[in-house]
Amino acid sequence: MSTPMIPRERCDYSPIVDRKPLKLPGKARIVFWSIVNYEVWDIGKPMARQVLPAPTGIAPMPDVVHWGFHEYGMRVGCWRFHALFKKLGIRPTLAANARICEDYPRVAGEARDEGWEFMGHAYEQGPIHKETDQKAMIHRTMDILEKFSGKRPVGWLGPGLTETLETPDLLTEAGVQYIGDWVYDDEPTTIRTANGPLVTLPYTLELNDIPMMLIQHHESDYLLKRAKDQFDRLYAESETRAKFCALAIHPYISGQPHRIKYLEAIYDYVNQHEGVLHWNGAQILDWYKTVA
Repeated sequence: MSTPMIPRERCDYSPIVDRKPLKLPGKARIVFWSIVNYEVWDIGKPMARQVLPAPTGIAPMPDVVHWGFHEYGMRVGCWRFHALFKKLGIRPTLAANARICEDYPRVAGEARDEGWEFMGHAYEQGPIHKETDQKAMIHRTMDILEKFSGKRPVGWLGPGLTETLETPDLLTEAGVQYIGDWVYDDEPTTIRTANGPLVTLPYTLELNDIPMMLIQHHESDYLLKRAKDQFDRLYAESETRAKFCALAIHPYISGQPHRIKYLEAIYDYVNQHEGVLHWNGAQILDWYKTVA
């Protein structure tokens, strides 16, 4: 197997000011892309996130308290998400560990039945770098999600946005057409892989409840403040070119009772503006193929 490309070899540097502006259909100006993350945290492994640091500084195993923290999202928090999106008529992208179809079929089935877009998010939560057979894991993930949802996913998001240098090649080999791991642009782009082009969609590292709430430890209302600031600038710039505003949320974080009203307020604010499209990743991809 040839040496995998480094990121710079996969894409050409392209300053946004030198590109022809992209245009959305009709009078639309901006796409608000909602990404919900449903994951499985295996109790036999270190938990993906911690709220309560271990007294000794070394994470205990098993970490029952943080397993329970995540489990709350799948038992309770996710239903607040479903109620919100059903009320709004929005069908978000679901970054799904394939194992949710096995461990949480009630939750995964609700998303399927409501028409959410399934996006591959590995088999279970954990960094790609720890996978002993990344190729097999990717194919296993895609196959399970396809069988459960009735449609093979076209998108992929690495757990924690993790990739190795060969990940893009393995993804396109498995049929993936877009990824969210490359948070380097305001617009979709195309990168090179060993199996042809792969589209990157403008996912978000910072308009994401994990960095804000679990790492930076902001107050609950900060999600709303940052979302409004992000949206306001992008909306102003969308007067002359298409813009995309991604929001990444997790049920064990934004589905908590003290945070859900701020998530609801984000959509109330965004929907006061003209020309907003609530597209999922597959819809963005289909549109981009027609204008790229």
